[in-house]
Amino acid sequence: MEVINKELFMNSFQYFDKEIVSEIIEIFIDEYPDRIENIAKSLESNDFSQLKFHAHSIKGVIANFAAPEAQETAKLLENKGAEGIEEGTQELFEKLKLLTEAMLEELKVLKVNFE
Repeated sequence: MEVINKELFMNSFQYFDKEIVSEIIEIFIDEYPDRIENIAKSLESNDFSQLKFHAHSIKGVIANFAAPEAQETAKLLENKGAEGIEEGTQELFEKLKLLTEAMLEELKVLKVNFE
């Protein structure tokens, strides 16, 4: 499964300093466990305002990496939080985890191009 649109990713970052791109990727990799855990905790406690906040936050970060399906999944999860709808949230969260974990692996490979 390819999550990141590599051509779009490379076009987006072509004029950036390679060290900055590498650092942006590294920050996402480092922050990812906390981000996904915050979403999980929001779901466990049915805290829809926090779900909206954390899903929105990860959606914004994902947008940097040209991963449209992961971004759309985060958006759908954010909308569930905004609307206070529990139905389907767990499935969306599982899909988001699957996509973002694949995205992490792709970013690790892409990062080599910027080191």
